[in-house]
Amino acid sequence: MANRREFLSAAIAAAAAAALPAATAFAAGNPAPRPIARRAIPASGETVPVIGMGTSGSFEVDAAGREPLREVLRRFVAGGATVIDTSPNYSNAEDVLGDLMAELGLRERIFLATKLAADSRAAGEAQFADSLRRLRTDKVELLAVHNLRDWKTQLALARELKAQGKVKYVGLTHYLDSAHDTLADIVAAEKPDFVQINYSVSAANAAKRVLPAAADNGVAVMVNRAFDDGRLFARVAGKPLPGWAAEAGVTSWAQLFLKFTLAHPAVTVVIPATGKPDRQDDNLRAGFGPTLTAAQCAELVAMFT
Repeated sequence: MANRREFLSAAIAAAAAAALPAATAFAAGNPAPRPIARRAIPASGETVPVIGMGTSGSFEVDAAGREPLREVLRRFVAGGATVIDTSPNYSNAEDVLGDLMAELGLRERIFLATKLAADSRAAGEAQFADSLRRLRTDKVELLAVHNLRDWKTQLALARELKAQGKVKYVGLTHYLDSAHDTLADIVAAEKPDFVQINYSVSAANAAKRVLPAAADNGVAVMVNRAFDDGRLFARVAGKPLPGWAAEAGVTSWAQLFLKFTLAHPAVTVVIPATGKPDRQDDNLRAGFGPTLTAAQCAELVAMFT
């Protein structure tokens, strides 16, 4: 039987072979002419597209702000993506996402992830029931414990909900380097289906312990903050892409930053957030074409650290 690292390597190789050359254009949000790369969730073997979408900030909008998000969501699905991450902590993001999925008839095409951010079992139960109402659904694909908050109680609750069929996968999340050692220890002990963690060219600490722990224990990885909350773009303003970018099918810094995260064999999906349709198109392009080499990744890290 193959070990976890071998499983992940084989899954990524298969996804890369399936992706073929990158699409040349997503004109007016049209679907990509080639299938987006997919990677396997070790717990089940189910595959998901490597580019997902977050909702923190981008979906926390008033009624007037919903119109561009309708097109963002439409292009996301048209481009072959499915994984959307949200949380009851993101003000009204669950409401906005739930309404737009219902209006566009897209719920069945979405791998929907939300979180438990509560301090007791009763609070977690009430919060999850409210999330289902706000998201206009009776189940979610992934329920994760938000930033390890009351994690023992909430992970146990998530697993009970999984047994009841209301949740398909359970997970743990964090977004700070300072939590990585604790998170790695919990991943090794508890072996959740998913872990969500920050990882980028300017903050690659997760590669020290969290990503290896996930690989060794058969845990899928969802990456947040791949753009370091947008700070990476300020650092490359006016700068040309590396000369080898074209060889990797890269035409923007956003694509390059996303491809960096996907170059790690433990990473399953990255979830950049955006409220702009053209940026959604650009993010999706990172799901096509070759994976960055170790040398290319090392060059990027040297540029930003």
